[in-house]
Parts: sequence; structure tokens; C-alpha cells
Amino acid sequence: MALLSSVGQVASASMEIGRSQQLTGWGQTSPTRAQVYDLHVADLPKLISRAGHRGVISRGLGRSYGDPAQNAGGSVVRLVPGLEPAELDESTGIVSCHAGVSIDDLLAFLVPRGRFVPVTPGTRFVTVGGAIASDVHGKNHHVDGSWGHALLSMRLLMAGGDIRDVTAESDPGLWWATIGGMGLTGIIVEATFGSIAITSSRCVVDTDRATNLDEMMSLMESGDARYRYSVAWIDLLATGGSLGRGVLTSGDHATADVAGASGSLERYANRRLAVVPPGMPNVLVPATVRAFNEMWFRKSPTHREGEIQSIGRFFHPLDGVRGWNRLYGRPGFLQLQFVLPFGEEEALRSIVERVAASGHASFLAVLKRFGAGNEAMLSFPKPGWTLTLDLPAGRDVLGRLLHELDDTILTAGGRHYLAKDAHMSSDAMRQGYPRLEEWQEQRHKADPDGVWVSDLARRLDLV
Repeated sequence: MALLSSVGQVASASMEIGRSQQLTGWGQTSPTRAQVYDLHVADLPKLISRAGHRGVISRGLGRSYGDPAQNAGGSVVRLVPGLEPAELDESTGIVSCHAGVSIDDLLAFLVPRGRFVPVTPGTRFVTVGGAIASDVHGKNHHVDGSWGHALLSMRLLMAGGDIRDVTAESDPGLWWATIGGMGLTGIIVEATFGSIAITSSRCVVDTDRATNLDEMMSLMESGDARYRYSVAWIDLLATGGSLGRGVLTSGDHATADVAGASGSLERYANRRLAVVPPGMPNVLVPATVRAFNEMWFRKSPTHREGEIQSIGRFFHPLDGVRGWNRLYGRPGFLQLQFVLPFGEEEALRSIVERVAASGHASFLAVLKRFGAGNEAMLSFPKPGWTLTLDLPAGRDVLGRLLHELDDTILTAGGRHYLAKDAHMSSDAMRQGYPRLEEWQEQRHKADPDGVWVSDLARRLDLV
């Protein structure tokens, strides 16, 4: 492929001098300082050769919630994309792109050409490399799986400075250790993957309102097979007979005849509607979140079919507010995402009850059903229920609540999502990911001297 050669043509003759910078994840907790470099691929071997004992980790757009893209006292590198965002084989839908390209830029490239990314999380402001390293999932996991299912090949910068072409066939150990491996086997510099054919820039969406958690789970169990995309918002401040009430949205890409002229591929655009300024106090306190939850639940229809929505509204609603994480104020917030196997619905209900009873205000609470997982040792998704909730940091009792929830999650055979984690213990990591030692063996083969390291890796004793 010609993508990396184009990078080499614009690479600087000498490596940019790094700058000392304090970094956090999207949750704005646990800040640490590192030397940060914005580099082209051709400059990366030079950085590796002088990395020092604190090592190197790659960082995308900083949307991991905890500390996987931080490296206290070491080096952090951000990959500068090439001149072109991607290449598309229009006959097959196969896409090749630089790993530093964002899903936002990728959508701007693909949608006018009648294609959609194989998987998108709740924000389009993540890089392709970060999506692979976290094995990102989306609303379509029950149908299409995660990024590891769509990926066909990648180019990986190794600890020795060489770039290796890797596929599931050529080196299955390295392949499955890198997918979901949080950047700890090397820096992904290029990726090739499949895409989804579309004929409009709109989605057709059905909405259902559930009065409690049991009704919500029943709706999802009976309806997921009919939709490519499905996700539910639930109210984690509701108690009693309303426990777990929420709104389920399910849909697919609208065909051109259904979307009409406003949905033409060429008219695709995403807009940000507001900006949260720095220095905001925490406005997501129980009273305001309770009022928002009540409004959001009441305004949603009991049942509605066939609503036409934009891609941004359906897939990335929070991207309409720049810096929405600042709504939590200076202490920031922790986002917890876990998966529980099917059959552990009572454990899920117990967790929802405990969070509701605690009074912790979770502004964002999302419930989803996962389909089959893949062979990656540290991939998060597996068949079951996944719940995402965010909790304002700074309250002394929060740590106790999280550890109580962890006990329930792990006892039920669940695990935590590393891209969201900011509190898990190394023991919880080992219990939730029984193939960790297998991953560590592959990582040591790829990086025997420990070049790739992060705050998360040290915290969880991964390396």
C-alpha cells in the first residue's frame, strides 16, 4: 500500500522535540506528566531508540476515560496522519487508512462514497488505531461484532523500530494480542478493514419506552434480532417499581428512497451545537440529573417507528457538545462499563438497585446486548449484557460502591472494559480476563525489553 510512503514524504528531517505535558483521560482524573511527541511514522524509530526506562505509549484523541494513554515520567506519542485520510476499493468496500485518522474524518471520507465504518462507539472522535487497540464495539455488536471482527490486516511498529505487516494468518499470536491490547504490543500505524454499504446519510429509528428494567430487557431480548443497531438509556436514579426504566432506540441505515433528498450522501455533515467552557463547576448533581432523567423519559414516545435521524444524532449525540466532560467540574468523573454473561440478569438487577439506592447521579447510563466475542485475549465484549454508567469523582463513598459492584461483576463471571477503567485492581483484572498470562507471553515475545508501557499497564501489573 502507498499510504506509508506518503507519510515518509512529509516526515520531518529531525524528530520534533517533545514537550512536557500533563495528561488525563476523558474522565479528567489521575493526571500524570509525560514528554509528548506529535510524530510522523518515519520519526518513530528514533523516539523508540531513546525512550528511556519509562518507555513509550501511543495516544490518539484522548477519549479513553482512564489512564491507558498516559505514561508518567515517560514518552507519549501521537501519530500524525498522512496527506490522504484513506483509500477505498469501491468494488469490495475494503478500506486502508493511517491509524491516526479519526472516525470523524473517516466518515467524512466514506459516507459520500456510499460506505460506513464497520463499528463506531458513542463518539466519532477516536482514532482507528485506538479503536483497534481497545477493540471498540458499538450499537451493532450483536450483528457485526467489534473492530477485531472487521480488521483484515495492520501494520505494526515493533519495539525494535521495524514495521511489520500482521494478519490473523501470518502471526495469530501477535494479531490477537494487539487487538484489544491497549497499545502494549506496538504502535498500529496502518489498518485495512471492511466497511458497510449505505445509500443515504440518514438512519431509520424505532423508539420504545420501558417502565422498568424487566420490561427493558424483555424488549431488547425480543427485538435485537430485527435491528442492526440497538442501545438503551436507563434511569439509574429511579427506584421501586420504576427501577431501570428507560428508552430503547433501534435502527439501521435508511435507504435512499426512505431518506429522501435530505439524506443524500453528499449532504452528510456533523455539527457541534454547544461548547462547555473550561472551569465549569459540577452541574451534574443528583437534583439536576434527576430532573433531566424525568424530562428525557417523559418526552420519549411509548412507541414510535420509522423516524429519520442524522448519523450524528443517532450514533454520536454527545458529540454535539464540545467538552461535555467538563460538566462534572474539576474532580472529573469515573465511567464504569462491565459485561455480565447471559443468565446473570439477577446480578445486573442487583447492580442497578445498588446504584439507584446510593443516590450517585449517573448522567449517562447505557444498556446493550453483546453478540459473540472474538479470539483476542484482552477483548472486552462477550455474549451478555453490558452496562455503562458514569459517576462524579470526589465523593469519599464512591470507592466503596465501586468495589462492591466489582465483587458482584466478577462473581457473576463478568469483566471491566479497559478503555473505560480508572479504578480496577490487578486482582480484578486477572479474574475478569483469564487469558491474561497468554497475552503477556505474546507481549513479551513482541517487546522483550518493555518499550511499550502506560499508567494503566503499571496499575494493573500487565507488564
